Amino acid sequence: MVREQIQQLLKQAIHAAQMSGQLPALESLSVEVLRPKQADHGDYSTNVAMMAAAALRKAGGSGNPRAIAQAIVEHIPTDGLLGRVEIAGPGFINLHLSERWLQAQVNAIVEAGETFGNLDRGRGEHWQVEFVSANPTGPLHYGGARNGALGDSLANVLAAAGYRVQREYYVNDAGNQFNLFAATLYARYAQLLGRDEPIPEDGYAGEYMFDYAQTLIEQYGDRFLHMPKDEAIKQLKPISEEIVLAALQEELGKLGIRYDCWFREQSLYDSGLVYEVIEKLRAQGDVVERDGATWFLASKYPNVDKDMVLIRSNGMPTYFASDIAYHYHKFVVRGFDHVVNIWGVDHQGHVPRMAAVMAALGLDPSRLTIVLHGLVKLMRNGQEVKLSKRRGNLITVGEVVDEVGADAVRFNLLTRGPESTIEFDLDLAKQQTEENPVFFVQYSHARICSILAKANSEGVHPAAGATPHVALLTHPSELALIRKLLELEEQIELAVEKLSPHNLTHYAVELAKTFNGFYRDCRVVDPSNPTLSEARLQLCQATRIVLVKTLTLLGISAPESM
Repeated sequence: MVREQIQQLLKQAIHAAQMSGQLPALESLSVEVLRPKQADHGDYSTNVAMMAAAALRKAGGSGNPRAIAQAIVEHIPTDGLLGRVEIAGPGFINLHLSERWLQAQVNAIVEAGETFGNLDRGRGEHWQVEFVSANPTGPLHYGGARNGALGDSLANVLAAAGYRVQREYYVNDAGNQFNLFAATLYARYAQLLGRDEPIPEDGYAGEYMFDYAQTLIEQYGDRFLHMPKDEAIKQLKPISEEIVLAALQEELGKLGIRYDCWFREQSLYDSGLVYEVIEKLRAQGDVVERDGATWFLASKYPNVDKDMVLIRSNGMPTYFASDIAYHYHKFVVRGFDHVVNIWGVDHQGHVPRMAAVMAALGLDPSRLTIVLHGLVKLMRNGQEVKLSKRRGNLITVGEVVDEVGADAVRFNLLTRGPESTIEFDLDLAKQQTEENPVFFVQYSHARICSILAKANSEGVHPAAGATPHVALLTHPSELALIRKLLELEEQIELAVEKLSPHNLTHYAVELAKTFNGFYRDCRVVDPSNPTLSEARLQLCQATRIVLVKTLTLLGISAPESM
């Protein structure tokens, strides 16, 4: 990244100043490079001179920050990456990128193509992102779309940053809720075939259960009515699971979400891993019997004030027992270096318990990161649209995607950090105006494609093998656009640090605005100046590459025409 290159130049300059006797030796001096808030303060700025002065005073010496800055600046080269270096205020060093270097980056971006912006931060570490993981008891309600967009886009960003990433959906198919679902499906199935069969108390009353039942009839006819009810429900359980998972895959597929693994909770019981891990914890003193139940002594660990039941007094395991075995499987059996779980904010109380689990299993709790996301308020005509799976008036992910499109859904759900509540305005999402950010960004990409196609049809393009004369790109709007393109690496780095890609939606809008400013100020295709036209077309191509890359990370399409 550019910032890292500048950090290296500063470290070299500090070392040179020390070797020349201009600066004393300083141990553990941190060199921080930031983007200043005001453009006239440079592309980057550092307060390293003031930090050095403070370190000298702490050691009993003295130091003038501006004098230290001057000593450092004298050893910073300004014939390559940097074109101008200035000392400001009490000792800030402001660094301006070289115009010649900026111009050269246009060809570098085009040459790199879709790999531009990729980082090697992960160095091949194996990470898992587990997301959505809603109970397989019905269609995915709209709130799950945020979890899906966040997890899928985060996985894209991590892959671009050099991590090996696995996407996983945890299928909760071992608990009582799924048994209740199978019993409800049997009742709806029987009702469609003319039998008076009531749904269970607390069953799933949604109309979608009739849809599942109809699918069952189409595949199996009335065979389940010719056996005892309990046996029918037992046989229906795996069949109903496949029906629901197929529907979930279709719904999530509408959002462009695909998984590497659909991990079934039941497999943890079939393999005996749940009880194996419980016994492992018991052997080390973390599990005890109390009041007829089996407990995990979570309160032994920081930030947990009560113990957790693993096996109820009736012999039934709790979801927490499954969670412990599941994470043991992630880290110990499959060997992931790091796991990111995307959960709704209503699960926040479970976070410290999972840290306790990690510690009890002998694993570093920092290897598990739980990203909590806030609620989504679906708005139409200025009114919130309520969601309720149990009352039957479920609004599904698929329905919203059908109404406004997958791109609008994903973009809008990624405009704010996970902790924030989002109000998704369906009316705005359908507008084809600049007020609709995803339309604005995609239209900007389509405009670039149109410019390139028109120029190509008119024969305005570099000769085969020729390199455009990007040194002609000197207009402030051209240089501003190049600078904005070069931010992509830092934007990806920021998304990884925050484990949230929401900054990329804002970057996409800023990039589109900067391009439109360039398009307004600079005539791209000028028949009287073909050499400049070729350079500007190369800048358009570089912009298209970065815009496509940003949208791809967000899981959003980049249409060539609109």
